Amino acid sequence: MGAEQGLLIQPDWLVTDARTPPRPGWGVRVVADLIDAVGPNSDLAGAHPSDDVVAAPGRILMPGFVNSHVHMYGVLAHGIPTESAPAGFWPFLEDFWWPQVEDRLDHEMIRAAADWVCTEMLLSGTTTFLDILEAPATLPDALLMEKEIVDEHGLRGILSFEATERSGPEIGQRGLQENLSMIDACGDGDLTSGMMCTHTTFTCSDDFIRQAYELAAANDVLLHAHCNEGVHEGSWCLEHNGRRTVEHYDHLGVAGPRFLASQCVHLSPDEFNLVVDRGIRCTHMPLANCEVGGGIAPVPELLEAGVTVGLGSDGYVNDIYEVMRGAFLIHKARLQDPGVMPAPEVLAMATETGARALGLDMVGRLEPGWSADLQLIDAAFPTPVNEGNLIGQIILSRSGHHVDSVMVAGSWRVRNKEVIGSDPERQSARLHEQATRLWGS
Repeated sequence: MGAEQGLLIQPDWLVTDARTPPRPGWGVRVVADLIDAVGPNSDLAGAHPSDDVVAAPGRILMPGFVNSHVHMYGVLAHGIPTESAPAGFWPFLEDFWWPQVEDRLDHEMIRAAADWVCTEMLLSGTTTFLDILEAPATLPDALLMEKEIVDEHGLRGILSFEATERSGPEIGQRGLQENLSMIDACGDGDLTSGMMCTHTTFTCSDDFIRQAYELAAANDVLLHAHCNEGVHEGSWCLEHNGRRTVEHYDHLGVAGPRFLASQCVHLSPDEFNLVVDRGIRCTHMPLANCEVGGGIAPVPELLEAGVTVGLGSDGYVNDIYEVMRGAFLIHKARLQDPGVMPAPEVLAMATETGARALGLDMVGRLEPGWSADLQLIDAAFPTPVNEGNLIGQIILSRSGHHVDSVMVAGSWRVRNKEVIGSDPERQSARLHEQATRLWGS
């Protein structure tokens, strides 16, 4: 049997991972859906003369991004008319987000949003994501509908339904079943998968949270929940349970490596220590936390303590370049220390560390045996780049419009700034139509 055919990608620079110095004149060999080899472009070409070659002068080759927390349906609310801005986090949920957005969503709205956001993520270098859907009127089969769209785009997507009892116990159980149906629908080799998901302690009973955790354990998946996004949940939990949010999750037996806690903006010292000691995974949404007035999470401190923290858009600004820039800058201001959140740490959160937060193996690096999830971006900077400043330059001055090509699991999904098989004009028109329906309903 002859040697397997490969593809050589030959950029000016290779970033294999966030913490390894970039290598000039290096590229990768892709075989099937994996990285087979990395090395100098000339060496790879000499070793594999019959391979196809993608010459990429003026480009940087780097891992695709992991958006570890997105609400694809959230794009439908961008620009939605409001008589007055919500007065705080709780009014944002009770007076705006639940009645005017989530409770009005239907399948056609979800379909249009997912189709657009998949294209939006691909165009800005995202190859993997976790989506959290809460839309009670779309049950059942909303996630299976999303799966069809994600599969068409060829993205690596974890799809979950944010089960909650805020609309009653029956809807809560249907939300859990939606997650189980998604998990069951995915087999070995699928790029899409499922996760168990609940909302918060103030919308879910103790028995419901325990049930969700047991279902997650039985199906060998993570349990995700929003945690202390604003000041409300910690105070509510203390008043009703006599302990704060993370302490209560620990009391319920949920706090541990199987628990993925998003936001984690307001952590007491005891909660912080529990996150560290129990090995809870976290995700950070710096821009969305600002948008809702939630606050700024203690991410540098969590990272210093060894917590696995991924980076997400929350469905607000889905260009992870912009999200990275926010994470890079906002903590320097909060701590009045320009040395915190160095560029490699931020890039790691958007790639390999983000994948680990989602429980994914061999995703987020360009090394032999790892998934061929990658992006080619413009390497023309206003000032010279070198091994020491390239990652910082990427964080500070690149955005989605600098992305040229994107590959997921060895298949090109974006070439020459165009998403293969997508019609952005049609997608945009349909999204406008469905947003108008949502806003006017």
